[in-house]
Amino acid sequence: MVERDNELKGTTFTISVLHISDGEPERIRQLLAEKVAQAPYFFNCAPLVINVSRLEHIPDFEQLKELVESEEFVLVGITGARSEEMKTAAKAVGLAVMASGKSRKSEPAPAPVAPEVVPEPEPAPLIPSKVHVGPVRSGQQIYAAGTSLVVLGSVSPGAEVLADDSIHIYGTLRGRAIAGARGNTQARIYCQQLQAELLSIAGTFQLSDALPAGLIQQPVHVRLDNEQLRIDRIK
Repeated sequence: MVERDNELKGTTFTISVLHISDGEPERIRQLLAEKVAQAPYFFNCAPLVINVSRLEHIPDFEQLKELVESEEFVLVGITGARSEEMKTAAKAVGLAVMASGKSRKSEPAPAPVAPEVVPEPEPAPLIPSKVHVGPVRSGQQIYAAGTSLVVLGSVSPGAEVLADDSIHIYGTLRGRAIAGARGNTQARIYCQQLQAELLSIAGTFQLSDALPAGLIQQPVHVRLDNEQLRIDRIK
């Protein structure tokens, strides 16, 4: 039998980012509690990163960590730290110091090297879309792993549809739709009538209270645009 050693590999996860402009605990607690109340299944034990780029002072990271975890999130680190002192304070309580994609772009580019000629890889096999015929009822979850999801029916309140690629709903979307579940930023959401509790693409989400009033009960197309969800009416 062949034994395998432990391995360290890179991968991509979808993590929500909380942007704070002050370290006021009660304001942060209220915001997290409101989000959890609107979509408890989506946020239960969800990893969270705090963006501290707007802070002028070093917050009490120990207190922040206890606060976030009391709302059933898992605080894994911070991003946007502008001083070594803030990074050191975060590390002292076991938080990772992370750099966003935009931060990495500002770093000097490595010296160019001669390109290595490699054979073109074989195209990945196509994975057919997962098709669900009929309504998705309250409390039901449908997940299309590695492909798109097509629902020939409506999605009820309290129901959840997820896909690693895009989601197509030929009916009313009243529950939660999570596309690009493994970080695919090109994924999209289509539905014939929008009344969603939550829309999410690659970790960027929007709750029902933030949906444009003029697009409620309209056929829409949802996509990521400059790290924000854009919702357009299908004409």
